[in-house]
Amino acid sequence: MPVQSPAGAQRRAGGCLCGAVRYTMIWPPLDLVTCSCRHCQKQSGGALSVVAIVGRDMLEVEGDLATYDDIGNSGQDVLRRFCPSCGSPILTDTPMATEAGVRFVKAGTLDDTTDLQPSTHYWTERAQTWVIFPPADRVALREEMSLTPGKDDTCRQ
Repeated sequence: MPVQSPAGAQRRAGGCLCGAVRYTMIWPPLDLVTCSCRHCQKQSGGALSVVAIVGRDMLEVEGDLATYDDIGNSGQDVLRRFCPSCGSPILTDTPMATEAGVRFVKAGTLDDTTDLQPSTHYWTERAQTWVIFPPADRVALREEMSLTPGKDDTCRQ
């Protein structure tokens, strides 16, 4: 199912640490979120993962990606795609995301991250105790939200 580009969309580039993988995507993304599930914490090496949600046809990737097959907290398959040379995480994909026509881009790999402002936060019950989410943002303890921006909100991963 194709997803419509936001009106006035531009393109933004990103890539891995070593430069072997590069991508361009429509900007702004459909949504910008964080996930604090334990798998995202381990995979990112940090307290959470910042994720840009884009339509599958709004992302172009150059270079080879390796895949780690994971199982998410929801029980669904999670394909964690990364650079095989430097290990930088680039994308995450799930069957539910494929059905919804979206992909999850690790937003920290964008060349310009100065304006990243996630407004939705998933799996916050697993968040590190020192992480404070802005009071005006949408916060989901687990996966109570949907993949389609603007609808009732399932953890994207």
